[in-house]
Amino acid sequence: RWRALSIEEQLGNIGSEVSRAGHWQRKDQKTFWGAVERALELFDLTLADPRWHGAKKREIARAREVFCDAVYGGREYGTTFENLLPYFDQFALVARLRPL
Repeated sequence: RWRALSIEEQLGNIGSEVSRAGHWQRKDQKTFWGAVERALELFDLTLADPRWHGAKKREIARAREVFCDAVYGGREYGTTFENLLPYFDQFALVARLRPL
C-alpha cells in the first residue's frame, strides 16, 4: 500500500508523525518515542521505494537526518520540530489538493 502513494502523500504522512512527535516530546515519552519510531519506519519505507532515486532520494535521506537531529535536541544542526513542520506541511497540502 505504501508504494501506491505519491511522494507528496508519503512525505505528508511522515509529517503527521513528525508533528505528533513534536507535540508529545515534553509531555509523554512513550507516545513521543512511538511517533519517532513510526516516522523512522515511514522514512525507511519511502527510501526503499524504487521510484525514488537520485536527488529525490537524497532529499528524503536528508529529511530523515534532520528529523533525527530534532529528536536528539538539535545537537548537530539546531533542528527543532517547529522548523521541520513547514517542510512537511507543503507535501500534505499538495497531496490534499491533487485530484484523486
